[in-house]
Order: sequence, then structure tokens, then C-alpha cells
Amino acid sequence: MELTLLGTGAPGGLPVPDCPCAACATALGDAARAATALLVDGVLLLDLTPGAAFAAARAGHSLGGVRQVLLSHPHDGPAVEVPAGLPQPGRVADGRELALLTGHRVRTVALDSPGSGYEVTGPDGERLLYLPPGGAPAGLTEGNGAAHGRGERAPYEMVVVDVLGRPDGLARLRAAGAVGPTTDVLAVHIGHEAPPGAELTRRLAAAGARAVPDGSTLVVGAYEDVPDVPRRTLVLGGARSGKSVEAERRLEAFPEVLYVATGGSRNGDTEWARRVSVHRERRPGSWRTAETCDLVPLLAQDGPALLIDCLSLWLTHVMDEVKAWDDDEWAGGGERELRRRVVELADAVRATRRTVVAVSNEVGSGIVPATASGRRYRDELGRLNTVFAAECEHVLLVVAGQALALRG
Repeated sequence: MELTLLGTGAPGGLPVPDCPCAACATALGDAARAATALLVDGVLLLDLTPGAAFAAARAGHSLGGVRQVLLSHPHDGPAVEVPAGLPQPGRVADGRELALLTGHRVRTVALDSPGSGYEVTGPDGERLLYLPPGGAPAGLTEGNGAAHGRGERAPYEMVVVDVLGRPDGLARLRAAGAVGPTTDVLAVHIGHEAPPGAELTRRLAAAGARAVPDGSTLVVGAYEDVPDVPRRTLVLGGARSGKSVEAERRLEAFPEVLYVATGGSRNGDTEWARRVSVHRERRPGSWRTAETCDLVPLLAQDGPALLIDCLSLWLTHVMDEVKAWDDDEWAGGGERELRRRVVELADAVRATRRTVVAVSNEVGSGIVPATASGRRYRDELGRLNTVFAAECEHVLLVVAGQALALRG
């Protein structure tokens, strides 16, 4: 089954006409995107958008062989002239399946929002899932993947969805087994809220997804371009840089995440309680939380992805335990014990089989602390970050909300 993406953008396209934002100003060449529309084997058109016939021609295809046009958006949108010879657009009723004479079958997929989702099965059994902007599947349970031709349950070969707008939908598909390691996940409905340039590629890759330019033709079931999700990532940044948001974003398409809060609770500290509350409200409801600094056993266990926030507080905890703030204790064995604990943590990161995203502060570029203990903490955090980063495939530095890839 062959898929041509006539457009990959949000309903308003990218750039948005007369929009002065930075994303629209830089949406040139392959970064410019028309409203999303899919042409399947030249016979099925999913969403009729303005200029679809010209887009098909630019991609080396014709709409002359289209036998069915289906709409997915919650509403039919502005009136679009139907090109001569093209069937009138329609929808497949909820819970129904449409069979084309070409051997293609289209089944509706239940959504948690208005609109129509479609599962397309090709003549040879390949499966494609397409969801509208802002749409995510509803009613999925574990093992409830796409039906395989032999009656088994198996992942889709390709999923074309709103990855940036509804990463939780991708997480649901993974949890249900509908998206597996070889599923080609394509991001569409991309608008000016998306990060531009290489940042878009990097963010999608963290979710195991990719974006392609308008006019791309792909073979459903070809997996060579499926990005590998990084297994170990360190996110560095200063205060209020956006490092925690970036770390959370890298795991929001995962079905399960254990959020490891190393800060614990502080009785009577209302400001700290507000910080913790903001973090909790931001996390998906499916995430679990563990308040602990005992990271080595967690890294040694099998289980869902870990988000460790943050290493800076873990270091504070360990320095408290080894009495690093006392010069005599530090010289008498505290420094040696801290080094051992850091090496132990690094070894656990190297050996872990879990997906790990860790957050840490970057303090080496700031003002030199006025106290010996402050300078000691700054130096040890720099050493910890260096050791931890050496064990990670991806290392990011977040500055003013912008993530800079240092590795990976």
C-alpha cells in the first residue's frame, strides 16, 4: 500500500496567511505545509483540501483514479470545490466498515473528541491509521491493536496522527499494542505552534515519530526510517529555563512513566508545596510518582520509563548523608564516599534497561559562590553532570526555553 501526503499541516496550513510569528516567518521550502490530506494507492483520498489536485500533480500523481473521498475533521470546514470527476466527500458511519472494489477496507475508529478516525487495510493486509487534528483514540485496552489477517492482534504498519497536539493519544496506542517498535509514526496537522527546523525533528524523534515534507510518497510497511527512541537522556538547564518541561515533553508519548521526585516534601514550606503542585498538575494522569533519592535500585529494575527530577537535589541529599558541608568530615572520608556514590549511580545508568530522562541544574556559568560549601556543591554538581552525561545517548542544554542538543 502506497501513501502520498498531499499536505502535512494544520487546517490553516503553515505558514498561516498574515501571521507575523517566528514559526510562520521561517516556514519556507520543505518547512511550508498545506492542510493535511492523504492519497492512498491513488484510489482513496482522506480529507479534501484546497489545491489537492495541484498537490497531487506536484507529487507525480493524479486524482483521476480516486474512488472514495472521506472527511475526518469534526466539521466539513469551508466549502472546497470538488475537482471534476472526484466523488462527493463523505464519512464512514461510526462502527461501520467500507469496502472498496480495489480491495481496500476502511473502518472507523472511536475517538475521544469530535471527528472521524479511519483504519485503512490494503489489499495485501497492510494497516494504516489516520486520525484528525486534536484527535486521540478512545476505548483502547491492552492488546487491543489492529486486527491481523490471521485473526491475531498486531501493531499498525503506519500511524498518521497529531503527535504534537495529542502525544497522549500516541501513548494510548502504544499501551494497547497498536503501535509497536516497527510502526512508522508520522506527525501531521503541524501548525505554527510546532517548533521550527531541527527542533521539530528532535522533538518528534524523542516520541519515536517523524515528519516528512508535503508531497512525500511512502510505502506502508517499510520501516527503515523509523527513528530509535533514545534510551538515556540528560536535560541540563538553569533556573526557570524550561528544563523540566522539556524532560516531561520527551516522555509524554509513553504509555507509562514513573516520575522520580528527589526533592521530597518539606513540612511548612508553602512555596515548595506550590512548586510540587505545579509539577504534578502538568503531568499526564497515567504517570506514577515516587519520592525517593534511592535511584540505583530503580535503575536496576525492569519497568516503565523513569523521569528523574532532579540530580541536583539527589546530590544535595547525598552530600548531607556524607556530611560534606563539614570540612573535617569531608577530608576524613566524606569526599571519598561521595565519589563512590556518584560512580555507583553512573554504573547503574550504564547498565539500566529502562528508558531514562534525568534533569539537572547547570550552575557552572553563574556567579562564584561566596562560601566554601557553596563552591563545593557547585564543583561536585559539575562533576556529577559530566559523569552522568557520559552514560547518555542524548544530552540537552535548555536555555530560555530552547533545547540545544549537546549529544545525539
